[in-house]
Amino acid sequence: MAVSTPLLGVVVLIYLMVVFWCGWIAYKRTKEVDDYMLAGRNVHPVILALSYGAAFISTSAIVGFGGAAAVLGMGLLWLAVMNIVVGIFIAFVLFGSRTRSMGVNLKAVTFPELLGKRYQSRFIQGFSGAVIGLFMPLYAGIVLIGGARFVETTLGINYDIAVLILAIIVAAYVITGGLLAVMYTDALQGGLMFIGMAILLALTYIKLGGITEAHLALTNMVTLVPDSLVAGGHTGWTSMPAFGSPIWWTLISTLVLGVGIGVLAQPQLAVRFMTVNSKKSLNRAVFVGGPFILMMTGVAFVVGSLSNVYFFQTDGLISIAAAGGNQDLIIPEYINSAMPDLFVIIFMVTLLAAAMSTMSSQYHTMGSAIGHDFYREYLMKGNAGKTVTMTRLGISITIVASVILAYILPISIIARATAIFFGICAAAFLPMYAGALFWKRMTRQGAIASLLVGTFSSLFWLTFVHAKEAVPLGISQALFGVDTILTGTWVVVDPILVATPLSAIVAIAVSLMTEPPSEEHLAKCYNKK
Repeated sequence: MAVSTPLLGVVVLIYLMVVFWCGWIAYKRTKEVDDYMLAGRNVHPVILALSYGAAFISTSAIVGFGGAAAVLGMGLLWLAVMNIVVGIFIAFVLFGSRTRSMGVNLKAVTFPELLGKRYQSRFIQGFSGAVIGLFMPLYAGIVLIGGARFVETTLGINYDIAVLILAIIVAAYVITGGLLAVMYTDALQGGLMFIGMAILLALTYIKLGGITEAHLALTNMVTLVPDSLVAGGHTGWTSMPAFGSPIWWTLISTLVLGVGIGVLAQPQLAVRFMTVNSKKSLNRAVFVGGPFILMMTGVAFVVGSLSNVYFFQTDGLISIAAAGGNQDLIIPEYINSAMPDLFVIIFMVTLLAAAMSTMSSQYHTMGSAIGHDFYREYLMKGNAGKTVTMTRLGISITIVASVILAYILPISIIARATAIFFGICAAAFLPMYAGALFWKRMTRQGAIASLLVGTFSSLFWLTFVHAKEAVPLGISQALFGVDTILTGTWVVVDPILVATPLSAIVAIAVSLMTEPPSEEHLAKCYNKK
């Protein structure tokens, strides 16, 4: 039953007022390009950690991956491990400090600009900006879907209207306040998300009779796994799928590795390392970011899996059946059915915070990529003025694109679309980004070759080999008369496992065959500040 009370209206109104107040403060403090693009490079470690976590963990994690855990089981908790080890520790301690230092040295204000200046290539900056501008709307679109599905289920509002409302709210403070507004509001929203998820975990265990009872009940439901999932390798919700089975490959290669590795090359996250004033700030942020990510992802995956117990006890159905076959509706249905009305209101704000924090980061990154990296630095060779104006125009264009995608994308798409975008970023950017930070011998030619090979091999694999995308796209069928040009296990191997190693090999090989960067330029890049 949809929740519709004056209390909900008051809570949401107060929340939105506080969000816009944070955006207004940031707007007043945004005077220079560095303020708009990089929040003045003087952000507090706690603000950084909460902003990074809130931008990373969105409705795609809570709704999309929570729904995926309801179908695939607790094996998805390996992604939570990857998110903490790779997405927080390696990202902040190894990548973060070098990114911050190089960003300051080169006066870079965006992720593509950092790469472009390290390799002295406007093409790298422009092409990277184009990749972000073209493909990140897919990621923003599914975050919109996650938020809108919960609003639809909770309030009974038409889904299309819910998408539009969310997009307009986020646009209002991102376009005006820049990254400072994004990080202030993200930190607020991250705090709300942490509280909401902690309460959700506690209430779920109380509802199901305790921790041991809940997990034992889920283990005993193994006989209820649908035949179609059993045939794919599903062995129950508290065990890993059969090794090498289609579901195992989907779980490990697409979800765990695709997102777990892809996080290192996320432009909207990497740019945050350039917003603090010291390596010490980054190290301090780890102690806030780690527990935050654990709470966000761990709770989503555990509660998603345990929702099967609740729906079976109340309706005699497993979660995917209770949600009408749409895994993106499982978490909204569970919250609205199992939780007290007051918590539904609290969680409504939690999901609004999750959606808005991630979308604000995405829109700022896409706008910067289009306005600053592609238009100003690549097309206009750095001679165009009004960077902030063009960035705001870029944000507006990508908001429209993400809204359109939220209307037309199919059901059960959130987790898969997230993995697609993370995988493209890993293949296109990660070898080049890692080379920029850790290998002085990496050359401009090697970086360009890596960028092109990573981007196009990833897209090729998605279009012609990976069955979950190739079959619905139908391009392989139209050109070659077959759903996929390869068969067997290959059709369930995620592009990240093929395109990223290929991109790295090309980067190394071409760099070793070409003239190294000048010592003068390397000194400029790597002298620590």
